[in-house]
Amino acid sequence: MRSMSSIVGNRLIRVIRPAQADDLAAINDIYNHYVAETHITFDDEPMDMETRRDWFTHYAETGRHRLLVATAGDQLIGYASSSRFRPKPGYLTSVETSIYLAPEAVGKGAGSKLYAELFKCLEGEDLHRAYAGVALPNPASIALHERFGFKRVAHFTEQGRKFGRYWDVDWYERPFGEVI
Repeated sequence: MRSMSSIVGNRLIRVIRPAQADDLAAINDIYNHYVAETHITFDDEPMDMETRRDWFTHYAETGRHRLLVATAGDQLIGYASSSRFRPKPGYLTSVETSIYLAPEAVGKGAGSKLYAELFKCLEGEDLHRAYAGVALPNPASIALHERFGFKRVAHFTEQGRKFGRYWDVDWYERPFGEVI
């Protein structure tokens, strides 16, 4: 896997590598920030490490289901994944993509680098479509997905509840194997 570089604060972003078991605590810290502070995920309780370790078993360094991390210096600043979209066999050629960044890395190019590398890794896999759900409002996530060829295909009103209110969700789709 190649390495790309840019700067977050004074730290060099070394993007990107497959996640390792040693990364799980940092991944969990980043995710749990979004659980506690935002509507971006509809989880309402922090994920514990046992659940995170089980989640990690769904990913590999090859194949459809990948988990990549970005680091700045020796700190993990974000991760991107391609996960099983739905459990039925007919959906095997579809993946759901997700990306989470440490708050200090948001808006500094790490998300674009992670997604670029994730989609490069997925080239040549037996995949037809990628999907991403975006809880609204989230203009940065919408812009990122559109930059990578995702098109909005659905708008669900009040699909999820968190923090005592309902949130709309847009679903985005990206083809594989077609010129974008």
